[in-house]
Amino acid sequence: MPRAPAFWSHNGLLARALSPLSMIGTTLTARRVARPGWLAPVPVVCCGNVTVGGAGKTTLVLDLARRLKQRGTDVHILLRGYGGSARGVHRVSPRDPVTLVGDEALLLASLASTWTGADRAATARAAIDAGAQVLLMDDGLQNPTLLKTLGILVIDGATGFGNGRVLPAGPLREPLAAAIGRVQAAVLIGADSTGVTAALPAALPVLRATLAQDAAIGTLAGHRILPFAGIALPEKFFTPLRRAGAVVVAAQPFPDHHVYRVRELDALLRRAAALDAMLVTTPKDAVRLPPAIRPRVTVIGVELVWNEPRRIDRLLDNMIGTALPATC
Repeated sequence: MPRAPAFWSHNGLLARALSPLSMIGTTLTARRVARPGWLAPVPVVCCGNVTVGGAGKTTLVLDLARRLKQRGTDVHILLRGYGGSARGVHRVSPRDPVTLVGDEALLLASLASTWTGADRAATARAAIDAGAQVLLMDDGLQNPTLLKTLGILVIDGATGFGNGRVLPAGPLREPLAAAIGRVQAAVLIGADSTGVTAALPAALPVLRATLAQDAAIGTLAGHRILPFAGIALPEKFFTPLRRAGAVVVAAQPFPDHHVYRVRELDALLRRAAALDAMLVTTPKDAVRLPPAIRPRVTVIGVELVWNEPRRIDRLLDNMIGTALPATC
């Protein structure tokens, strides 16, 4: 996925010039999301965003999947499978090649049953037939094929809603008001650097969380490292490494979902050796590495730390069913 253009962050001349095209996109999206969807016999939770690029949806899905599993619930995850070649409904195996299902699907399948497919209703039916008690969607807020019990708008605090304009004039997939009308809560990840909360209705619950690297990051303190990441915002991975005391001698960003070529990996290995540094990357990148390379790269994961964890538990209980056992 290409980097976001700089003009998406402000209302400049180019953004205003592209606004007529945004109106076309807005109309087409509104018509699509207005189509009737299938009402599943089990709760459906959708973690989506209104902007293109990474906002933390997959990290949130992993967190919610863990919470639902703690309740003894058989949760199945649905996603499109961006970057994968699989067509139709496909149940993901952790042994699937990344080229078949995409990196996010492999990451999610390591925790819970995961399905890919553009038609969310079709994947939902297959998951339910396989025993799913709750369906958890990674993205799909603008996909009308499956009705949602609980819609959660995921917001990156650092980038917010950009200039507030719809593609191609800005980063929004649809007008903010349209997306808000289909969700019951928002999750703000990171500090609100752009004032997004002021743009949200006062009645919409906003749950706050931050990203924290796993405990393994502590082992990097004082060590020379060369981190690389093919995620939407690579600096969100690099910065915590520096804060943890690692000596970042160089950092190599790649486009989101980047498919690593042998020559690129060879170049990274040679550069790390020349700098006397360890290669470090994300779990999402690790699943895209050849098996022979993975042991030579340190993987540092990330998880959500909630400001008020009881609020997300109450949201799940209220919207999915209070009959579920409480979390430990």
